Amino acid sequence: MDSADIAIIGGTGVYSPGMVKNAKGVDIETPFGKPSDSITIGEFAGKKVAFLFRHGRSHTIPPHKINFLANIYALKQLGVGRIIATAAAGSLQESYKAGDVAIPDQFIDFGKNVHTFYDGEESKTARGVYHVSMADPFCTELRNTLIKAAEKLKINFHPKGTYLRIEGPQFSTKAASKMYRQFADIIGMTCIPEAVLARELGICFAIIATITDYDVWAEKPVDMGAIKDVMERNKENTERIIHLAVSEISEKQNCMCMSSLKDAKA
Repeated sequence: MDSADIAIIGGTGVYSPGMVKNAKGVDIETPFGKPSDSITIGEFAGKKVAFLFRHGRSHTIPPHKINFLANIYALKQLGVGRIIATAAAGSLQESYKAGDVAIPDQFIDFGKNVHTFYDGEESKTARGVYHVSMADPFCTELRNTLIKAAEKLKINFHPKGTYLRIEGPQFSTKAASKMYRQFADIIGMTCIPEAVLARELGICFAIIATITDYDVWAEKPVDMGAIKDVMERNKENTERIIHLAVSEISEKQNCMCMSSLKDAKA
């Protein structure tokens, strides 16, 4: 079976033809159905890497329709031990400006649905109930690798921050956006189910967020056209961080992510 050590989850703003040597598309079936798209596997920055389009290759899957369980499980089946997720995010604080990059260290989930591989006796992969610790929700080792890469490249970035997740596909109301400012620094719709599910499977997970706008607390409605413009302008910076980080990721995992299920069974 095809395999990869590291995965990149993102969209067309991250993966470009020619980035991966010996690229091969792989279709995978999981107990939870099919992932968002075929997974591209190949050589990138000297490592075996898998690229997954979160919303599908042509961005046809809205946030609330993404099969997060299948996406993360498919990567686990490929042998992936580390995931770098890229995403667009709105800013909830003036210091997080459009075009900046953020590498969050915490999250708050305002989503409506539960995402877990451990549904008790209804689980398709394991019986029982597990309560996995999410105190430090993103892999410290992987985050540090991304931070060092951004520092070396002298890219304007935020080395920490709280990511607040809403379910979407709608953007926030002004009232909600102003409330969210009390709790978090950036806002998005996708990365948190991924972080939770990766932790349940013992996979290291970290986010590179491109800040695209000031959400609507700044009294300016969010505009998809403007968001796409910022993503396109920041594409090179994101790719450079990922390339350098992947090249410097050590083969051995020295974090606690792999033992996430230890003492977690109810």
